[in-house]
Amino acid sequence: MNARQRTGRLGEELARRHLESLGYRILCTNQRCPSGEIDIIAEQDRTLAFIEVRTRRGNSLGSPEESITSRKQARMVATAQEYLQANALEDREWRVDVVAVELDHRDGLVRLEVIENAVEM
Repeated sequence: MNARQRTGRLGEELARRHLESLGYRILCTNQRCPSGEIDIIAEQDRTLAFIEVRTRRGNSLGSPEESITSRKQARMVATAQEYLQANALEDREWRVDVVAVELDHRDGLVRLEVIENAVEM
């Protein structure tokens, strides 16, 4: 695993713990579908949340949430829809969230923000 992958895994773990502390029930992580991968699928108050975790160290490349392009947003929605269809959940309320994680150079948490309904459908 390279440094970028380790940073991503750390961000996902921090995000998962934070979401659980907020009352989200984690259903699965790193779910792969033909359209792409969903970092975290969780449930909050009977609504399914398809969550993309973006982790950055420093801000030279912009904030984590700024790294989500319109192409990535479309892929996130398509992947969520595939998951819903494959699991006969089309009638469930759902949304796409983003968890933005910023770390310092020693893996210390600088910021973690949950952005609900981050992608309009």
